[in-house]
Amino acid sequence: MDSRVSSDGASIRRRRECLGCGKRFTTYEQVEAQPLMVIKKDGRREPFDRQKLLAGLVKACEKRPVSMEHLERLVDELERELSQQFEREVPSRDVGERVMKRLHTLDPVAYVRFASVYREFKDVEQFMRELKDLLALKTIPPGKR
Repeated sequence: MDSRVSSDGASIRRRRECLGCGKRFTTYEQVEAQPLMVIKKDGRREPFDRQKLLAGLVKACEKRPVSMEHLERLVDELERELSQQFEREVPSRDVGERVMKRLHTLDPVAYVRFASVYREFKDVEQFMRELKDLLALKTIPPGKR
């Protein structure tokens, strides 16, 4: 009866009618894609896990003024971007750097929290260098970065 593409373009909603009984119902169709694999630092490969990424973002944004909706949208955009740019495998460093870039503009505190775990700071000096870089960027107008 009717077919519509979802707002994100990832599925098709179809309104149907049973030829036998005349009842109407809705079905959803999604493209079944190959799962994107993440290549870890040690060479292991594991499937991209949006829930794992979202959990890390939630932890970084704990007690910060960042809505869950915003974080879910960030993960959606990132997942779509990675799927378009990488055919089957993506290095974990690319995932981490893209997340940090987005967090940097979203919430500086969340960015530092995420970076401290992702970059595995070995000492306070390394952490302080990251903070100084962050503060230096705040003094540069956004159009000149």
